[in-house]
Amino acid sequence: MTSKTPKIKITDVAAYADVSVSTVSLVLSNKGRISTATIDKVNQAVAELGYVRNTAAANLRTSHSNLIGLVLSDITDPFYTEITAGISEELEQQGYLLFLAQSNHSPQKLIQCVQSMIQQGVAGIAFSPVREATATVIAMAQQAGIPAVCLARAAMNNEVDYIGPDNHQAAVLATQHFIEQGHRHIAYIGGSGESLTRAERLGGFGSTLIQYGLPFKNEWIIETNNQQQHAATTVQQLLTQHPKITAILCNSPTVALGAIYGVKRSGKSVGKDNYIDQQVAIISFDDIAEATLIQPSLTVVSSPVREIGQQAGKRLLSKMNNNNNDIQRLILAPQLICRDSPKS
Repeated sequence: MTSKTPKIKITDVAAYADVSVSTVSLVLSNKGRISTATIDKVNQAVAELGYVRNTAAANLRTSHSNLIGLVLSDITDPFYTEITAGISEELEQQGYLLFLAQSNHSPQKLIQCVQSMIQQGVAGIAFSPVREATATVIAMAQQAGIPAVCLARAAMNNEVDYIGPDNHQAAVLATQHFIEQGHRHIAYIGGSGESLTRAERLGGFGSTLIQYGLPFKNEWIIETNNQQQHAATTVQQLLTQHPKITAILCNSPTVALGAIYGVKRSGKSVGKDNYIDQQVAIISFDDIAEATLIQPSLTVVSSPVREIGQQAGKRLLSKMNNNNNDIQRLILAPQLICRDSPKS
């Protein structure tokens, strides 16, 4: 009785050709961007080993599911919570469900999440970028033959569809509003020097001050973490050292809430009248429920965050249905929401 010849598997082909299993799969399914040399090497291995592909099983493996991968930096961030709601609303209408994961701003975790989602056969990927991993994620999606859309507070890569807010214009609106109220000594508080979002906002802030011939002083632009206590201490020290400041633009609502305490600790109050030395006006980027509850209520420059998610869902659907590979960038305009700090 002769022994049965062992069946050649795709792993055997990969080992023989000295490439990954995923590369063999992409060559056999004629997908992805594979070099001619690698394709020839894989095909030669298939021929020499006598590998026979199970077409039915391959179709089951490669057919995309009704899942859309969504990888966010921080799912607890209100910005990304609203984005999730928006993209979910749009996709669920077409029978798709979100496969949600969190990268925690880690390049390795982002790549790992996207890799797992591709292995699960997601039909598309939406992700918030991490600087060191974005190019890799784009390449992974292209190789898998699925569309990808980048969702973020600031643009990072020109090789992927991007949908986000107009941070520069948001800062222009806030700064102009201060100036229209008569403020001439305006500070910027919050954010990290590594933040692209902050950099875009500072660009709008600084250019508007310069346009109106107002001082743009480095000592009035201070980084903080996103903790109320840190912001409160920072603002208290700033106003003590520079009592001429009558207005503060805050990088986030959390920083703004801390700034309110800092203003009070410095012996001043939050208000709109720059002619009274004891009042300081505050405007924040982004809106939160607490902004309307505090006294005085907080004026904000708000971006249409849920619409960012909705537009991302529409873009993914378009790319999946029409195989549209053109790179598109959609920047959504902000809105100034005037309340008591200051109000026209």
